[in-house]
Amino acid sequence: MRTASIATAAALLAALTLTACGGSDDGDGGKAAEETAKSDSTACTADGVDLEVGPSSAAPAVGDEGAVPVTVTNTGAACTLKGIAGVELTAGDSSWKLQPQEGASQETQLTLEADQSMTFTISYVRGAADDAEKGAAVTQLDVTLPKDSTAHTFKWPDPEVAIKSADVLEATVGPFLPAGD
Repeated sequence: MRTASIATAAALLAALTLTACGGSDDGDGGKAAEETAKSDSTACTADGVDLEVGPSSAAPAVGDEGAVPVTVTNTGAACTLKGIAGVELTAGDSSWKLQPQEGASQETQLTLEADQSMTFTISYVRGAADDAEKGAAVTQLDVTLPKDSTAHTFKWPDPEVAIKSADVLEATVGPFLPAGD
């Protein structure tokens, strides 16, 4: 019983101290301090996460859709993912930066706690093999986290990707979602 009452008293004291420190003189009810805490969040960076590609759901035939999941696991302190991952696919001397999936917002912000994982999916349409006008024989996948410039490089796990135009592949990047969803 004594331990419980000491713990309760300590928790009450901590709450009162935080309440006293968190107030503001401008009448905003502490919103300014809350907004400062949000803006001070550290962006997740390449050196603080592990990335894993796959297993993919390869498109079985030309014109079919495939999906390559990418899992981001935080290996350090809590950090923030705001926006969409940068993805670039390379085939020979050509490379394409993928656009966000329709409806995916660059404004979405998620906190990635230590050891927590998020995933996003690269969706694509399979292109024709041995036809440079209809399919890119992609060999490399580069992933960059939002607000970071360091890329993680992986081998592309699936077949050719359909070419929409010289500058655009039929592939998009989905939003970050909690792993397993």
